[in-house]
Amino acid sequence: MTEDLRSFQVRTDLALEAKEMASRAYGEKIPGVESELEEHEGITVTRMSITSEEGARAIGKQIGHYITIEVPGLRRKDTDLQDRVTVLFAREMERFFERIRIPKDAKALVIGLGNWNVTPDSLGPLVVENLTVTRHYFELMPDRVSPGYRQVSAIAPGVLGITGIETSDIVLAIVEKLKPDFVVAIDALASKSLDRVNTTIQIADTGIHPGSGIGNKRKGLTREVLGVPVIAIGVPTVVYASTIVNNVMDLIIRHFKEQTSNTGYIFGAIEKLSEQERLQMVKEVLAPVGADMLVTPKEVDEFIEDIANIIASGLNAGLHEAIDPGNMGAYTH
Repeated sequence: MTEDLRSFQVRTDLALEAKEMASRAYGEKIPGVESELEEHEGITVTRMSITSEEGARAIGKQIGHYITIEVPGLRRKDTDLQDRVTVLFAREMERFFERIRIPKDAKALVIGLGNWNVTPDSLGPLVVENLTVTRHYFELMPDRVSPGYRQVSAIAPGVLGITGIETSDIVLAIVEKLKPDFVVAIDALASKSLDRVNTTIQIADTGIHPGSGIGNKRKGLTREVLGVPVIAIGVPTVVYASTIVNNVMDLIIRHFKEQTSNTGYIFGAIEKLSEQERLQMVKEVLAPVGADMLVTPKEVDEFIEDIANIIASGLNAGLHEAIDPGNMGAYTH
């Protein structure tokens, strides 16, 4: 019987980070995984496609398209940078809709996943607050709707602990009633890097699992479940403490290697452990004392509001042709 070590793997919801980890075993070219990278003055965009089951197994993500937008400078609260990210995000969304063949007049349902009472998990509800919703205009006064707008409805359904209802059941009931052509689901994620927390946006056409950012594997919001395409937009807002400890150990070892070649005397067997083996050791130490916590930056209140406004503004422009992202700021209020 082979021991299942999946619980000791580094925890990340970002396809880019999963590819980075897989590259250590496969090299830069992973079979069934294609990617391209662009730099835009402090903004890095990585477009990745997983095209085969072999590629999906290699990095532990589903077959599909993934876009990752990394903006480390968002921590500096640079409003000009926020505006540029909004414009870029809007354009990436427009291209993404075209790539997966979403028509410009297709009806959208936006789902803001998460718990509005918990700041790191409030991304979805905050985005929904600032969306331009139009379905009621199409229903009540269609002759007064300007060209360039599509039908958009939105809801923040809460979480199982508040409603007592699985989020996927709520969304499925709404989909069956409203019959949207596609769903956009927004949720908080987990990263393996503190540098990417609240500074990274991931777009994917593989759907989403509510609660995935904190390790709660609930029934998913996917095309198979809902019957329509599901586009997932996620931002990492938390990191596991065990992941941070593991990363710090790696940094310490690298630091000492720059100072001396005799690191074996200092670290002994720890230096020879693989990343997974070292993470297993860290978790075994932290678990008995309940110390494998979810960690988020102390400025999370400001960060989460900024990134939510960027996503809401960019999504408004991506959904509605009439809204020009070049003439709008990151803030919608």
